[in-house]
Amino acid sequence: MKGKLVALRRSLRGMEGAVVAFSGGVDSTFLLQVAHEELGARCIAATAISPIRTQAETRGAEEMAGRLGARWEPLTTSELVMEEFIANSPERCYYCKRELFGQLKALGEKLGISQVIDGSNHDDLKDHRPGSRAAKELGVQSPLQAVGLTKTEIRALSQELGLPTWDKPSMACLASRIPYGSPITLAKLTQVAEGEAFLRRCGFGQVRLRHHGEIARLEVPQGEMDRVIDLGPEIASKLKELGFLYVALDLEGYRSGSLNASLGRNG
Repeated sequence: MKGKLVALRRSLRGMEGAVVAFSGGVDSTFLLQVAHEELGARCIAATAISPIRTQAETRGAEEMAGRLGARWEPLTTSELVMEEFIANSPERCYYCKRELFGQLKALGEKLGISQVIDGSNHDDLKDHRPGSRAAKELGVQSPLQAVGLTKTEIRALSQELGLPTWDKPSMACLASRIPYGSPITLAKLTQVAEGEAFLRRCGFGQVRLRHHGEIARLEVPQGEMDRVIDLGPEIASKLKELGFLYVALDLEGYRSGSLNASLGRNG
């Protein structure tokens, strides 16, 4: 792990400058911290402002960049006017990342910085990540992935660096809660955002509300399922208020990218 950190620092130090795709999550915060240490003012944090991300996430990213002493730039992305994105095929993330990385590249050109980097890690190679194709096409580098850093290692190194995000729950855009083939709408994204915000106020950290039309399917870690049952009436009432007809608890618990399970099935 220490050797990977040394290799990461060497890689970043060799860049003339970098625009960091910064969400404020575990990976991008760690990357921004190390990049800022190596590049100083030549390191810029840029965060997308979009309906597929919550306002709380955007505020958190801005605050974290300030805490790390890095310059922060907001970018407005336009996923919900893209037919390919709205259609929500299994390639949805490709179109989303192409939009984001294109804007990051343009920002870099404006600031005289040619390199864009993101926080993809080694574990991401194991999942369906069409966004990586957009990164390759636009020349975006993934330094954490290049040196083989896993999520567990990034959390451990983040803790050593004193980053408050070391134990932060994993993040993903709100569109990842909607099954492939079900069109993405602002109304669905709002239901998910408000529903998950309520669940976090109930004390659930790592939680997903998967949007299956009239059904809200909840994913929480196995150890927190009893609490969902205990708060069942309150949770059901709130989610029905948001427009869901049924509320279901997924007995397999939380798992990243669970909607990718449908890929490769016949029929």
